[in-house]
Amino acid sequence: MDQSVEPSDTATAPASGDREPPTLSALPRQPDRRTPPEARAAAAAPVGREAAVPGSPEAAAASVRRPRLRPWRLLPDPKGTPFTFGYALVLAATSLLSQYADPEVVDALLRGSSTDVAHLAHSPVLVLVASALWIAGGITSPYAVGFLLVLTALERRIGGLRTAGVFLLGHVVATLATEVPVGLSVLAGHLPDSSLHRLDYGISFGVAASVGALAGLLTPCLRWAVLAGFGWMLVDELIAFTDPMTNWGHLLALVIGVSSWPLIRRGRRSLAGRP
Repeated sequence: MDQSVEPSDTATAPASGDREPPTLSALPRQPDRRTPPEARAAAAAPVGREAAVPGSPEAAAASVRRPRLRPWRLLPDPKGTPFTFGYALVLAATSLLSQYADPEVVDALLRGSSTDVAHLAHSPVLVLVASALWIAGGITSPYAVGFLLVLTALERRIGGLRTAGVFLLGHVVATLATEVPVGLSVLAGHLPDSSLHRLDYGISFGVAASVGALAGLLTPCLRWAVLAGFGWMLVDELIAFTDPMTNWGHLLALVIGVSSWPLIRRGRRSLAGRP
C-alpha cells in the first residue's frame, strides 16, 4: 500500500550554498560618528523613558540641586551682607569701649548719645544716630545676638539698603513715640523735670522692627511662630513693668516691622530678578 508523503519544509529550503546574503536592515546599526554625543545618548535610552530635552522644564528641574546647609550664612560677611557686617564691627568696637574704657568717660559718652527729650529738642539727628551705636547690656545682650541673626537673614533677602531702612524706621519712630509723651507729661506736670534727661540708647527698637519685617518673608507656620514667641517676650517684659516706656517702644517697633511687609516683599522680588 502506497503512503503519500507530504513535502517537508526542508525540501523547499535552499541549499547552504544558495542562501541569500543578509540585507542591510539585518545588520547591527553602527553609530554615526558625526552625530553629537547628546543625540547618541538619547537614541540609546531605553524605550518608554522620557529623555529630558536640553532647555526644557524637565531638564531645568533636573539640573536644580537641593540647597545645602551652610551654617556660616547665618552670620554676616563683607560681601553678602555689607551693611550688617560693617554695623556689627561698629557695635563690637563701642561694646569693647564701654567695657574697658574709664567708667566716667563711658558714662559721658552714653549720656551724650541718649535720645532723651532734652537732647531730641536740641540735636535730634545727632542723638538718633549716636544712640544706635551702643548696645544696652553689652555684646552679650540678647538683642546683640538678635541683631546678628535677624539683620543678616533680612539683608540676604532684601538687600542692605532696605534692611537699613527697616532698622532706622523702627529705631526713629519708636524712639519719638516713646519720648514725645514723656515731654508732654512733664509739661502737664505729671512727671518731674528729671524725666527730660532719662538715659535712653541702644539698638533694641531697630532689632524689634527687623524681627517683624523678617517674619513677613518666612513660611506661614514659621512666621506666626516667630511673631507669637517674640511678641509674648515683649508682653512679658511689659507686664514686669520695669521700664514701661521702652517696653511699649519694643511692641510699637514690632508693629512697624510688620507694616513694612508690602515694601520688603517688593524688594525681595526685585532683588531676585536682578541679573
